Amino acid sequence: MMQSIRVIQDEHRSLSAVMHGLRYLVRQIRDKGAKPDFDLLGAMVYYVDTVPERFHHPKEEQYLFWLLRIRHPAAAALLDRLKAEHQQSAEMVRTLERALLRYQQGGKAEFPAFLAAAEEYADLYHRHVKAEENEVLPLARKYLAASDWEAIDAAFLSHSDPLLGVEAGVKYDELFRRIMSLAPPPIGVGPVRRPA
Repeated sequence: MMQSIRVIQDEHRSLSAVMHGLRYLVRQIRDKGAKPDFDLLGAMVYYVDTVPERFHHPKEEQYLFWLLRIRHPAAAALLDRLKAEHQQSAEMVRTLERALLRYQQGGKAEFPAFLAAAEEYADLYHRHVKAEENEVLPLARKYLAASDWEAIDAAFLSHSDPLLGVEAGVKYDELFRRIMSLAPPPIGVGPVRRPA
């Protein structure tokens, strides 16, 4: 029982690693004049679009949040806030995607908007994950029944995208490995990049 908690925390760690890496790269560009690697930045933005928005958040809302709302109605305000943050996150990812495209096509003059979008999304994501792990998961451990955990575990352990099936989970893992192989130290194992 509650194996899904490990999966949720693992997914949070992977997403946090990508967000930390994105933040690190944009700060290297800002502070050290590093040359942008648009393949890597694009892969990171694609990851934060597909994994949380299409893979992770829907399962949280459809299983964990829904069942916790039934078993512990006092959590409604917290769950409403987190669901609203999921919607805000999706909107912020669209902004981040547009800002990256403008930066890639428009050059240095577009970098400040991309930096701001990346920083704002990273800040929201960090606060959101902290609330899920420090507030939602303890409540879930306390109030959810064994039958609830069976349903939640089945959803999270299937490692599938609700829209695309099991293969999507494998592709997301491959994308994460690709990002880590492209990213330079200290965030990945890719080639060291020099300032522009």
